[in-house]
Amino acid sequence: MSLLPIDIQLKTLPNSPGVYQFYDTADKILYVGKAKNLKKRASSYFTKNHEYGKTRVLVKKIVRIDHIVVPTESDALLLENNLIKKYRPRYNVLLKDDKSYPWICIKNERFPRIFPTRKLVKDGSEYFGPYTSMKTVRVLLDLIKSVYPLRTCNYDLSKEKIQAGKYKVCLEYHLGNCKGPCEGFQSADEYQRQITDIREIIKGNFKSSVQYFKGQMKALAEDMRFEEAQMIKDKIDVLENYQVKSTIVNPKINNVDVFSIVSDEAFAYVNFLQLSHGSITRSHTLEIKKKLDETDEELLQLAIVEIRARFKSESKELYLPFKVTTEPHLKVTIPQLGDKKKIVELSQRNAKFFRQERFKQIMIIDPDRHTKRIMAQMKVDLRLSSEPRHIECFDNSNIQGSNPVAACVVFKDGKPSKKEYRHYNIKTVDGPDDFASMEEVVYRRYKRLLAEEQPLPQLIVIDGGKGQLSSALKSLELLELRGKIAIIGIAKRLEEIYFPGDSIPLYLDKKSESLKIIQQLRNEAHRFGITFHRNKRSKAAINSELQEIDGIGEKTVEELLKKFKSVKRVKEASIENLSTAVGLAKAKKIYETFH
Repeated sequence: MSLLPIDIQLKTLPNSPGVYQFYDTADKILYVGKAKNLKKRASSYFTKNHEYGKTRVLVKKIVRIDHIVVPTESDALLLENNLIKKYRPRYNVLLKDDKSYPWICIKNERFPRIFPTRKLVKDGSEYFGPYTSMKTVRVLLDLIKSVYPLRTCNYDLSKEKIQAGKYKVCLEYHLGNCKGPCEGFQSADEYQRQITDIREIIKGNFKSSVQYFKGQMKALAEDMRFEEAQMIKDKIDVLENYQVKSTIVNPKINNVDVFSIVSDEAFAYVNFLQLSHGSITRSHTLEIKKKLDETDEELLQLAIVEIRARFKSESKELYLPFKVTTEPHLKVTIPQLGDKKKIVELSQRNAKFFRQERFKQIMIIDPDRHTKRIMAQMKVDLRLSSEPRHIECFDNSNIQGSNPVAACVVFKDGKPSKKEYRHYNIKTVDGPDDFASMEEVVYRRYKRLLAEEQPLPQLIVIDGGKGQLSSALKSLELLELRGKIAIIGIAKRLEEIYFPGDSIPLYLDKKSESLKIIQQLRNEAHRFGITFHRNKRSKAAINSELQEIDGIGEKTVEELLKKFKSVKRVKEASIENLSTAVGLAKAKKIYETFH
């Protein structure tokens, strides 16, 4: 182990492409990374202020740096992938799902058998795949067997043994599933022609098979052998129907690998589609667990190498959502429109669906995990000291300056806690004054929580910009709560997030889950406040109409509404009915007013 200080080790690193390895005091490898410039990349770990805690912990543990210089950045990429798989360092991303995949084997025999397998034997046989599911393999083999009669026995069908009459045809021959090469009923040349066509079908190219069968069908029809021609037509229909189902893009798009990525703060999901003659011959999504602050570019770059190696891809062209460094012999296309763009978008949808399915599975297995993830993300996005498990949001309502009210809504673990919602009638403010109203409501809310020794929220959201936020802060200062509860304001127009003492707003990504929670809070507070305000205005309007009658007070109005349920029914009531509720004298006054 080197005893040289880290700064001296960094100074001696070359300005060349390569792979660097960080070691701890136990000489255990912590992290493997690639770089276009080894010196600059490795030094950046010790000069930057890292946002993520894991990166800061990693840097503290590093005592030794090793490196391997390679000719190009793409060589570094390949070497990095190999070293990660070999050493599995603690701080490198985890490439999940390392199971064995099924293959289609064309056995190296005189009359080759075709079957699924998970083992690759180096005996000269051909292997196609791997496929991401056995179901795909079975569907493809069922198609092949419905069109081409192939043997399933494992006899040694050498020319000598067939000529010696060593074998007899089995039930498969009598069922029409095999043409009986074991007794010489089918020649090796004819059988090999079938195998040639089957190879193309497995690759996604149906053209040669369809053309051959169409020629056969035409010849049989000309010979008046219509029943046999119909059987050939049925085979053509099977092939064409399968091709239509599998061809979802331009058939001219051939031998291409498509990659896309969807990520969040903890995981990335890279989808891989392989295209041949316009057909998707393979689809797979790789889940990657992040360890540090890896970018989408870095993760996609790593995944491309891993997936192409895992599935032994020989495609020479890649369709990607953005540019990344790849092997120099590969052509990289970033589609902007047309069929190529659509296939990249399809790959992205596959990655998103996979991510959604994983979330659903997680919710079933561990319901709190999704909440933990969102709370952790909000803590990072809003620069909080703790996760905002308890959030309260305030909104004012004073339409046309009348009946000013306010609403407070409460979210626990990112979900509404409706039993804790509160309405407020503004008591100390005359006229429509949003700032003073906000100051009053925030003060009343937290003075009461403190008096009742109730738990305080970790985050307060104010519906409004800098003005409303400043007003709420005054109340927190009076209660000596400033600095003890995080508080932000959200302005409606551009969804600007304001922080105390900072004039420059924060703009969260429109798709951010943190912003969605804040918007949901704001919308819920607005809805709750407006409903209360409307009810109050409606009640005030009803009361005022009846109270305008001379001699009718608030208590009489209550009695009337209790009996008649609405002002309309009071207006339509007879003197006799009114008198039973409020007496004859008042009944006459009410009746005469409306008649």
